[in-house]
Amino acid sequence: MERKLYKSNSNIKLDGVCAGIADYFKMDATLVRLLWVIGSIFTGGFSGLIAYFICAIIIPRQPDVY
Repeated sequence: MERKLYKSNSNIKLDGVCAGIADYFKMDATLVRLLWVIGSIFTGGFSGLIAYFICAIIIPRQPDVY
């Protein structure tokens, strides 16, 4: 079965990017958010913010399952 990367519909803080990445890698969303913030701080601050907004634009929203 092929896995696809989607933004989360259920675990959203800003746009669901970190939760979607956490779902893809089967990790805790809080850990991914924490790693994203720490990585952003060590790479200059705004690079992580820019990367987040690029991911928010590029990664599709998870389709609704009925």
